[in-house]
Amino acid sequence: MYELIQLGDRTYYIDCSTKIGVYKINETDVCFIDSGVDGNAGERALSILDERGWSLKMIINTHSHADHTGGNNFLQTKTGCRIYARGADVSIIHDTILNTSFIYGGYPFQKLMNRFLYASPSEALEIQDSVLPDGMETINLDGHSFSMTGIRTSDGVCFVADSVMSVPALEKYHIPFIYDAKKHLETLSALETLDADIFVPSHFAPMKEVKSLAGINRDKVLEVMERVLSICEKPVGFDEMLGNLFDSYELVMDMNQYILVSSTLRSLLSYLYDMGRVSFGFDSNKLLWESS
Repeated sequence: MYELIQLGDRTYYIDCSTKIGVYKINETDVCFIDSGVDGNAGERALSILDERGWSLKMIINTHSHADHTGGNNFLQTKTGCRIYARGADVSIIHDTILNTSFIYGGYPFQKLMNRFLYASPSEALEIQDSVLPDGMETINLDGHSFSMTGIRTSDGVCFVADSVMSVPALEKYHIPFIYDAKKHLETLSALETLDADIFVPSHFAPMKEVKSLAGINRDKVLEVMERVLSICEKPVGFDEMLGNLFDSYELVMDMNQYILVSSTLRSLLSYLYDMGRVSFGFDSNKLLWESS
């Protein structure tokens, strides 16, 4: 863990639970892509730079989830680096309780203020082409988050953030976190045509091609939606539907899984409703969903 691995002439990553991309702007200055899960991750990443005489000038956050922004506050305080993101994620990085509140669907109780759901706030700016180091370009990877951004470098490396899950993770958890199902499916299709020499996902090993994995991820999302439709063959309330979904995949529920999958399920229901595949009604003041 926390080993610096070179992928191209100017592109590296720090191997940790949420990979931190490292791009050399010049001989002494670098840009991070994400900052790790917490301040400790940021501190250890910074020590790797110090050992090589490199200075951190900027961080590009692929999105605002806490495991990608957890090192921001420490790194910005220590180095004065600028932090960039895109769209709504900029505001969430500044007011990180918005992420926890959104996923939970209300004001979060203290147990939810953990490092996987809540990061210390930092100052972020909207990313523009004019601030990107030479040899870097952004790629829209919307769907998992509000405005997830991938980074492609001139030496053939593409950081794809949380746009795909590994096969072992899909086999274990089955249900990825999705904010916008339509855009997530569009992103998976776009990944199948994306050109790079090596692709770096945030939570598992880099790979030379992403097309097949993108297809596997798309098939899993469609499979989950079909299970939701099957559960909704008779009118069903949300919590019963959620419990049935967990049971169908033999998953064990805890609070983090409850709120993450709850959020995804609401997003899937929105997508299915907009396509006319589910409807809802009220019975004795209970909201019930049913396949159309």
